Amino acid sequence: MKVFIFDLDGVIVDTAKYHYLAWKNLATELGFDFTEEQNELLKGVSRVRSLEILLDIGNVELSENKKQELLAVKNTEYLEYVNKMTSDEILPGILELIDFLEEQKISFSLGSASKNAPLILKKVGLFDKFSAIVDGNDVSKAKPDPEVFNIAAKKLNAKPENCIVIEDALAGVQAANIAGMTSVGIGDKKILSEADFILANTGELTIQFVKNLIV
Repeated sequence: MKVFIFDLDGVIVDTAKYHYLAWKNLATELGFDFTEEQNELLKGVSRVRSLEILLDIGNVELSENKKQELLAVKNTEYLEYVNKMTSDEILPGILELIDFLEEQKISFSLGSASKNAPLILKKVGLFDKFSAIVDGNDVSKAKPDPEVFNIAAKKLNAKPENCIVIEDALAGVQAANIAGMTSVGIGDKKILSEADFILANTGELTIQFVKNLIV
């Protein structure tokens, strides 16, 4: 039996825009600009690593204590956006897909780098839908390390070759591939060229597409 593992940001909801706003404000305070294009480098990356990338972009060096302080500031601002989220922010096609998986009794898990994943799922009303949830609190290694997906597979009692991973980030696609799972990339085909399948957006995650995957 096939199982599904979903990334969160950019797949179930678009919280990337909130991350971007919080990181951009942090960069402004540090005296440099942070563009949406540069924000692509932070997709699927842990919070600590994201700050390191941001500081490299701005050529800024800080003490470890200052880094921890900025991480807290960024997360507080991000959570202000998250706490206002509703089910209206679930991306197109996702609710229909989840309903289909439930009807077919196909298990599915979350596999996200976000430590706020449980809160976000509760805000949009999807928390109780998932058979398992693996987030940033459960892993010590960031994607492209496959740890998050390997843990999700174990929780679903599934072999890697029976896992289908839905991702919007290159690091996530690479993690799925390293784990020996089927990777479905959502987004730019140039960026996600390593994925087994590439869809322009979640609206293309049709029931027919999924049926073809699980045959």
